Amino acid sequence: MTDAPRTLPYGTWDSPVTAKDAARGDALLEWTGFLGPDVCWTEVLPGEDGRSGLMTATAGGIREVLPAGAGWDVRTRVIEYGGRPWLALSGRAEDGIVFSHGPDQRVHRWRPGTDPVPLSPPGSWAGELRYADFAVRGDEVWCLRETVTDTTARTAARHLVALPLDGSAAGDPTRVRVLAATHHFMTGPRVEPGGDRVAWLGWDHPDMPWDTTDLMVADIRPDGTLGQATPFMGGAGESVTQADWAADGSGTLYAVSDPDGWWNVHAIGRDGHPRNLCPRAEEFGEALWRIGLRWCLPLLDGRLAVVHGVGERRLGVLAADGTLTDFDDPATEWHFAATDGHRIAAVCSSPTRRRTVVLADPATGTVDVVRAPTGARLDAYATTPYRRTYTGDDGEPVHAHVYPPYHPEVTGPGGELPPWLVFVHGGPTSRTHMVLNQEIGYFTSRGIGVVDVQYGGSTGYGRAYRERLRGTWGLTDVDDCATVARGLVADGLADAGRIAVRGGSAGGWTAAASLAAEPDLYRAAGIYYPVLDPVSWRDETHDFESRYLDTLIGPWPDAEDRYVKQSPLYGAEHIRAPFVLLQGLDDTVCPPAQAERLLEAADDRSAPYRYLTFPGEGHGFRRTATIADSLTAELRLYGRALGFAPAH
Repeated sequence: MTDAPRTLPYGTWDSPVTAKDAARGDALLEWTGFLGPDVCWTEVLPGEDGRSGLMTATAGGIREVLPAGAGWDVRTRVIEYGGRPWLALSGRAEDGIVFSHGPDQRVHRWRPGTDPVPLSPPGSWAGELRYADFAVRGDEVWCLRETVTDTTARTAARHLVALPLDGSAAGDPTRVRVLAATHHFMTGPRVEPGGDRVAWLGWDHPDMPWDTTDLMVADIRPDGTLGQATPFMGGAGESVTQADWAADGSGTLYAVSDPDGWWNVHAIGRDGHPRNLCPRAEEFGEALWRIGLRWCLPLLDGRLAVVHGVGERRLGVLAADGTLTDFDDPATEWHFAATDGHRIAAVCSSPTRRRTVVLADPATGTVDVVRAPTGARLDAYATTPYRRTYTGDDGEPVHAHVYPPYHPEVTGPGGELPPWLVFVHGGPTSRTHMVLNQEIGYFTSRGIGVVDVQYGGSTGYGRAYRERLRGTWGLTDVDDCATVARGLVADGLADAGRIAVRGGSAGGWTAAASLAAEPDLYRAAGIYYPVLDPVSWRDETHDFESRYLDTLIGPWPDAEDRYVKQSPLYGAEHIRAPFVLLQGLDDTVCPPAQAERLLEAADDRSAPYRYLTFPGEGHGFRRTATIADSLTAELRLYGRALGFAPAH
């Protein structure tokens, strides 16, 4: 017989999920791959200033692949958001890997039993030359190189280059061969297995990669130089988000593209004509925020491993006749997939599973855990989320993930409704995943509900849904969040006087704009490293996003009036609710000057706020102490504003 749950006011529940648990409990696992037979992955280590270690599993447990104690940081800063930072040089473990090292951004080669040695020359200042998305051809490694010429990453150029594997270019930059520079932005090269062609994606300002991209193909001449690059797919209004050659030697080029409004898999033969292999109203790809992401993996038997779905992602195997067979696994999100031609490594998660590195075998249909999740001792305190779709005043659907308050030993008083937080994801051309999330658990286990809004503009629901935000950023996102918040009230789940909003980056924009546009709806806000002043942001942010606002708001200066009126600062005099503003001082995406403009507006009207800055943090906090301090500050604010006293 178990004890009956205690009854305590919502928000006051004593939770074992501490702020430090939320910061470090759910390991950030990324960029899987194979080193010989072994699965490897990068893992962010918050306790070591957020460096990314390259890890593998052994009989004795998890260990770092690269020499221990040297602080190797397998991470690239290409386009600020990064990309695929490492690659095994062959199917033999003894040949080692190439990788980009975080502090100096140089490419290094490592063989087992040796120390890494540089392959690329140093930049004139730390991080000037950045590399990502590697391929091996003969005695060279081919990749994307980004040359950044100012400390704000505002000015940059990109080339496909070849680095000699003998390390001769480390001291002689003339040994680096430039292969191509067809567009201002490019992915790394995909070399045809056993063939003489190479493919890559490219796009130019003002397009973002989810707007318009070109799939380029060039012949490789006998001397290793490239012939004329030719567009094979894409163009105006079409986004090719991934391309890879067949692994079976057929010469087929696979492209994940959306000419019909959904990112589907297309096969392109030597005749150059694409064929949709599995036409479905669902996504087989995502927005290309990081160079080298893959969702379609060619296998040696001619089939494809694919990650697909609507609002979630499953792992399946796609046959040449279009038959799609999913793995029998409860995971609802699959990320950072890689293959050795036979097996698939990936990071997966679900509402009942934290991020886990797994190995899937199409031959047997099995999915084995390689790296188990951390923080399992707290899983008993995780809530059970569900999907809910509300309808806005314009008749459009608004998708949301609802996380009710939950604690196995506590319940709320009858007749009392819990406080709620409206989570707004960044991007804004992005989405969040309905999975077991320790940060969300930090709030729900204290008796605070969370609703994660996939507002118009979010990915995962087709091009038409993500283009609802075109020209209306600061309007559609704000309206959709309010639709969901009022939907909770109409459903009898929330009290209209106990709702707060929080978000980071583009989500910080929406959170701040929501305070101004809906002063009677939101009683507080947590705002992380936000975009706030679009006029100045165009000239302050990094190159990759410097023309993003052309589609989100409108071309400058023709749409200057919209830049003013859709900014969170435009209605700042209407903000009455308190907020906490959290900012990394090394942020080149949303520099501190953006946050400080909101404070100037707040000071003008004596609005209550707290401003916390963190030296050494960029766009997206990586350190345990930073994340924990931020969550603690948020909780204190919500307690005061929403009428509860947090435990401890």
